[in-house]
Amino acid sequence: MEDPIPSEQSTSVPESNPAQEPSEPTIHLDQFLKTCGVATGGQAKRLIQGGEVTVNGELETRRRRQLRVNDEVELDGVVYVVALG
Repeated sequence: MEDPIPSEQSTSVPESNPAQEPSEPTIHLDQFLKTCGVATGGQAKRLIQGGEVTVNGELETRRRRQLRVNDEVELDGVVYVVALG
């Protein structure tokens, strides 16, 4: 039986793991509308999927869209600014 040939191993500094870093708080669009008191869960779903909601000036039809601090959500001409903490 032959001795195994040692292989050269490179050592590197471990990169930071994004999962371990604190992430900024987010909220789903439908949950945000419920929290603002402008809609129930079912109403929020219909409003979003019906094309009546914009996020940062763009039409948004995904209920689970992740909102971040300072995002602007508009519904019926009223703008709501996301403030999480």
